Amino acid sequence: MSGHSKWATIKHKKAAADAKRGRLFTRLIKEITIAARSGGDPSSNPRLRTAIAAAKAASMPADNIKRAIQRGTGELEGGQLEEVMFEGYGPGGAAMLVRAVTDNRNRTVAEIRHLFSKHGGSLAELGAVAWMFERKSHILIEQEKVSEEDLMAIVLDAGVDDIRNDGTHWEVLAAPERHEAIMEALQKAGIEPASAEIGLVPQSLVKLEGKNAAQMLKLAEALEEHDDVQNVYSNFDIEEKELESLTV
Repeated sequence: MSGHSKWATIKHKKAAADAKRGRLFTRLIKEITIAARSGGDPSSNPRLRTAIAAAKAASMPADNIKRAIQRGTGELEGGQLEEVMFEGYGPGGAAMLVRAVTDNRNRTVAEIRHLFSKHGGSLAELGAVAWMFERKSHILIEQEKVSEEDLMAIVLDAGVDDIRNDGTHWEVLAAPERHEAIMEALQKAGIEPASAEIGLVPQSLVKLEGKNAAQMLKLAEALEEHDDVQNVYSNFDIEEKELESLTV
């Protein structure tokens, strides 16, 4: 299962609670606002199209989407948001990338550094671990919804690179520019993904166990809970049995 990390599946399971909808909306609004800086017309802005599609999938009201776009294009006033990418290492040497959107860079840098230090990790210089990841369309689909053979038939013509099995989900990977075509093919087939994003996928894995595995999950969860953090990516891998005991 080269290049596969269970972190995406863990994040999906943990985000299922309705209580987190407010946080999800906040993240989606920030993404739309940042994306709209490159142009408020979704037809000519692929990043904005993807952000709007994610917001609609989360049942975000159209007015919220419109206002987020207007803040991004400058039609409405709002806090000046800045994207910041953090690179670092977690317990056991696993690589981590953390994407944040903030209106106070110094505060966010200090808080993210503190979280790394508190949970046995450390920040690294820009470029230290980014090369270990590849930008991909990354879609998770519950295995109970479709067989691997049928899924392949649905997405093959849309340009899929690989379909992987993580035990509970099919992980569909493709080049970023094929994301919309694959989502359209799934929609036509009546298949609703558990999650879909253009994100960063590790090219190799670092196996963790014992104390390092437990600490790594705590660090990743703490980063995910930070108000400014949009995405957390890592190349850690933990055996299924141990993972279940740590995430119950």
